Amino acid sequence: MSDDGMERWGLSRRQFIGQAAGAALAVGTVAAAPRVALAASKSPNERLGVGQIGCGGRGGAHLQIMDWLKDNGGGVEIVAVCDAYRGRLDRAAKKYNAKPYMDHREMLADPRVDLVCIATPDHLHGYQALDAICAGKDVYCEKPVTHWRQFDLTKKLAAEVKKSGRVMQVGAQGMSDSAWRQMRKLIQDGLIGQPIHAECGYFRVGDWGERGMPIDDPNVKPGPDLDWKAFLGDAPKRPFDVSRYFRWRMYEDYAGGPSTDLFPHSLTPVLFMLGVGMPSMAVATGSKFRYEEREVPDTFNMLIDYPEKITVAILGTQGNDYQATGGRGAPGRVPVVRGWDGALTVQDKEIVFIPAEGSKNKPQRFSIETPEDATAHFKNFVDCARARDVNTWSPMDLAFRVQTALQMGTLALRKGKVARFDNAKQKIVV
Repeated sequence: MSDDGMERWGLSRRQFIGQAAGAALAVGTVAAAPRVALAASKSPNERLGVGQIGCGGRGGAHLQIMDWLKDNGGGVEIVAVCDAYRGRLDRAAKKYNAKPYMDHREMLADPRVDLVCIATPDHLHGYQALDAICAGKDVYCEKPVTHWRQFDLTKKLAAEVKKSGRVMQVGAQGMSDSAWRQMRKLIQDGLIGQPIHAECGYFRVGDWGERGMPIDDPNVKPGPDLDWKAFLGDAPKRPFDVSRYFRWRMYEDYAGGPSTDLFPHSLTPVLFMLGVGMPSMAVATGSKFRYEEREVPDTFNMLIDYPEKITVAILGTQGNDYQATGGRGAPGRVPVVRGWDGALTVQDKEIVFIPAEGSKNKPQRFSIETPEDATAHFKNFVDCARARDVNTWSPMDLAFRVQTALQMGTLALRKGKVARFDNAKQKIVV
């Protein structure tokens, strides 16, 4: 991000439509857009115009889902696309008959755009979401909402979303699974007693290197068809590198590895079920244990303590995909929440209650009402935007708590220290 842009902000899977591969995501520019008056709500019969920032692998999945909703009563229409690499931009514009923009700020000024979807590298998410919110748009933003080094930006975005009244949905699409809302209600009703411990994890095979993020054009160069400066944003200024551009998930400047790329899927439902606030402390272990070509860890484990006297453990590696409690094929859906009187977890299509030793309760099973569905997650966002309901399935206030914990874990690992959260000053201390 440019210096003047920083100053303006006061800062120094399972369905296709469900499961998009982690291919190269797209980028836009990051300087702050001016605040404008909020757009008036459209009538129920008018379609909401969608503008997509980032037209790569995940952005392509966004566009496919929105296009499906357009044709199936979702009340949306893709009107604009934005990418800092013209190759992806032109393909998306042609496929969806949308107006192309190289600069996301120009797209945000398009009055036809009501909803903005963001699927760019991690370090650009927060700035682009801020620009969209201040331009009077509702926002669907991929996880993580910010980069591991951007706590101040995370805090700023949460405050702006709350102040604006705009609708925001974060792309932890597992929150479309009704299991988490059902388990939250069971916890609130006292089934497990006082919560004391939770564990979750994310296990997969994949290095996000050459196999996971293909290079679209190995001969491309910065210039009118690729905005390298826009890609760098507030990251360290480096000479152009085609691998950094297309395989950005491997590099610390733009991504964080399992902690911020995968763990939002695991931690978001757990914090939602527990209803906890900000963490008190976090510790972490891990490193590169399999894939040496990358900078970010492939294995990451952390413990988070909360003032509510609850510990959350998150375990994960990209070196193996087996889960002892869930088997294969469910990398992010095996949380266990323990209370004084029993524990809740998920097995296949059921929520399972296991009584604790000495408990008078009996084992119980509850059918999961609706499974994870990425299309439903987008539809929830669209429905909330039309109804002016800020309570999406994965709102910004929840993402703020999730991302703060994961940022604490990442900083703790990097510095080999305990990370603490100063709630009075709203800052991370390592």
